[in-house]
Amino acid sequence: MAAPLTVGVEEEFLLVDPVTRAVRPQGPQVAAAAAGELGHRVGTELTRYQVEGRTSPHTCLSEAAEEIRATRAVLARAAAGRGLRIASSGSPITGLVAPVPLTPGRRYAESLSVFRALDDEQSACACHVHVGVADPGEAIEVSNHLRPWLPTLTALAANSPYWNGRDTGYASWRTTTWGRWPVAGPPPYFDSTAHFQDPVEELILTRAVMDHGGLYWDIRPSHHLPTIEVRVADAGLTPEDTVLLAAVIRALVATALGAIRAGEPAPRPAPEMLRAACWRAARDGLAGQALDPVTRQLVRTTSQVERMLRALAPALRRSGDLDLVRTHWDRLRTQGSGADRQRAAYRHRSSLHDVVDHVIDATWTSPTL
Repeated sequence: MAAPLTVGVEEEFLLVDPVTRAVRPQGPQVAAAAAGELGHRVGTELTRYQVEGRTSPHTCLSEAAEEIRATRAVLARAAAGRGLRIASSGSPITGLVAPVPLTPGRRYAESLSVFRALDDEQSACACHVHVGVADPGEAIEVSNHLRPWLPTLTALAANSPYWNGRDTGYASWRTTTWGRWPVAGPPPYFDSTAHFQDPVEELILTRAVMDHGGLYWDIRPSHHLPTIEVRVADAGLTPEDTVLLAAVIRALVATALGAIRAGEPAPRPAPEMLRAACWRAARDGLAGQALDPVTRQLVRTTSQVERMLRALAPALRRSGDLDLVRTHWDRLRTQGSGADRQRAAYRHRSSLHDVVDHVIDATWTSPTL
């Protein structure tokens, strides 16, 4: 039996004042404070409201889960040292200032020059999952096989219903704001490595993106690691939410590799249907109905997740993750997505401060409502 694929996670967090509950621009300082323990596994982001934590690659998901929790704890201590808290929400709940304070550095200054006001509302926090796929050609084919599942992953990970003091009506507002970039959202279907490389070089040449790191598609072969990177998810509210996402994405990649090596073609939903399905998933999250981009039918979102998990059961069983995924999915099906839990916190007293406090607590202590 082949060893499980490696999986690594990048998580972005907001920095929040525990008194005012507003975001605060202390990202570089908190990252520097955490670097003594985390080293290269901590970094800054586009805005100074954010800080990023990264895990090492793991084949054992329980070890990855321990590192996710430990990394969050280190970042929480580093933030507390500056009188702040970390909050794992895909979007700022209160106190966003636009234009946002950008992190110093040549790349971010260049981004402002190229993309201008597009940078103003990009205090959005995501969870990126890297799965080990060393062959670039296979990585492209894996991307093709994963595309139809992007709406389901968006719904599963939705955790950004609030934006700057108001309920947007969306479960994942981050997905909507992030989609404004010129190269974002579901990637195209690529027939070959050359079919991927040629338009990428043209996009860089024409300055639609600055470099390979500016390819903000929901799935992309990493330009600096032997992995495929799935970037579709909001930052996970709890460590367990992130672990569930990592397990599912690794199983999706393993299942895709099996299909590729068996000569099975990838489903090829129409681009307009895939985009519409992703929009609906961002709006509704796990609640209500989802648009299946392949069948073009509306189905219950929870049923769509169940269908995905049935398809992934052999891969999850081989990696030893089946029981873990079932346990965490049963929890989400009962409690709701991160977005649902944020809204439940609001309903107690109709207070956004309660939402921020809940997110702060959930980020590394995993409470239940």
